[in-house]
Amino acid sequence: HDGKLAGFVVAIVTIALGTGGIKSNVAPLIADQYSRKSMVVKTKPKTGERVIIDPALAYHQIYIIYYGCIEIGSLSSLATPFMEKHIGFWAPFVLTFCAFCLALVILVLGRRFYVAQPAEGGVITRAFKVAALMVVSRSLDAPKPSWRATRGKSSVPWDDSFVEDIKKTLNACKVFAFYPIIWVCFTQLSSNLVSQAAQMETHGVPNDFMQSLEQITVLLFLPIIDRIIMPFLRNRGIILRPVTRIAIGFFAIGLGVSYAAIVQKLIYNAPPCYEHPLACSAAKVNGTILPNKVHIAVQTPLYICFGIASIHLNVAGPEYAYTQAPPSLKSFIQSLYLLTVAFGSALAMALVPVSIDPEVLWMFVGVAVTTFVVGASMYFTLRHLDRQEE
Repeated sequence: HDGKLAGFVVAIVTIALGTGGIKSNVAPLIADQYSRKSMVVKTKPKTGERVIIDPALAYHQIYIIYYGCIEIGSLSSLATPFMEKHIGFWAPFVLTFCAFCLALVILVLGRRFYVAQPAEGGVITRAFKVAALMVVSRSLDAPKPSWRATRGKSSVPWDDSFVEDIKKTLNACKVFAFYPIIWVCFTQLSSNLVSQAAQMETHGVPNDFMQSLEQITVLLFLPIIDRIIMPFLRNRGIILRPVTRIAIGFFAIGLGVSYAAIVQKLIYNAPPCYEHPLACSAAKVNGTILPNKVHIAVQTPLYICFGIASIHLNVAGPEYAYTQAPPSLKSFIQSLYLLTVAFGSALAMALVPVSIDPEVLWMFVGVAVTTFVVGASMYFTLRHLDRQEE
């Protein structure tokens, strides 16, 4: 293919390496700029009202803003389908390149203003050694120097507090273990749901334009949830801790995939091709291929569900990864959280053989049921971690 395939592979690998480096470090770097670590009571100078400054809520606010900025950038998907259609596929890539160049310039020029945690050599190696001792000794306290000293065990090059930090980190990893099915769901946004849109009457709208509704939903509902719903609940003594917010996200995205199955059934019930959209002789009219008679707008509710789920899952996950990790392991734990994306993508690839008509309907049903089951299992097995946050 004149080197095109090789160039494509190099581009994918390079993007993957860059994405891994950015996502695992940017979020912790942003959160590191907030220095308060304990709650304090302050008096507002204008009103005299005494308020509690809670770092946990501050970190939540930081990640809300961070995720909002990501979604603002994602609004480029409003333009890219039309750029692909009317200019060419090269145009969106140039747009992305220019955006990253601008971001790099801002990052370099502002580096002297950032609070940056010093790198600690060997900390990841020590973390794995601690975990190995826990497994071998079948005790979470076995790596502690104090535990080993009372039992005549060999000394170790860390202190008790480091082991406690690793125990908190393991709690975060328990939550992340449930995340791969979430990424299977989100993968549908750029794969099967795009194909589903192509099977309906688009009325001139590019079929990959609809996924932009997810970003629009996030930007609309993010301030509503953060500024209205969450304060309303807090004022009544209801604080949604990370595990609970993640469970809400599981439920919302499960609803979204369930609705996708309903839309697929509507398509299969519509002429001209019923269970084989775009693939029957009746669809060929005057040299064009007609989709089934279902309006593309019926997809809208599923993108709203995905957007609401995204607000909870993509804020609570990185936030929990940061707050549970020791300072020296924050980027590493963030990378473990992102590793679940790889597992989810692998699972999504395994579903490719059944992502064809008419089997894709049952694929949606299976993913939806699995999401509900995994979400419920996560909540009922790990909700005690929320109580530890209180």
